[in-house]
Amino acid sequence: MAKIMKYTKPDLVNEALEIAEAQGARYLKKDVEVIVDCVLEGIKSGLGQGMNVELRGFGAFKVSDVAARLARNPKTGASVKVAAHRKVSFKASKDLI
Repeated sequence: MAKIMKYTKPDLVNEALEIAEAQGARYLKKDVEVIVDCVLEGIKSGLGQGMNVELRGFGAFKVSDVAARLARNPKTGASVKVAAHRKVSFKASKDLI
């Protein structure tokens, strides 16, 4: 089983800084934080508008509508109504794997 890496936004910023430095570029941490925030906000904005977002070489986020349904609480066995909602799925690019 593969290990799971959990990234927080500061982890992502630090990783981006390390990659930039390895390539000889110098950026201030606060500038990289702004760039990361802008990219994530752009993805969230597109998904919030119901658009699919593709990052070439990385993967694609797809928004799907999920119909309302009746589910069951596994602990009590009681029926629970689940409202219609949207879900986001991610498919990794072939280049990523």
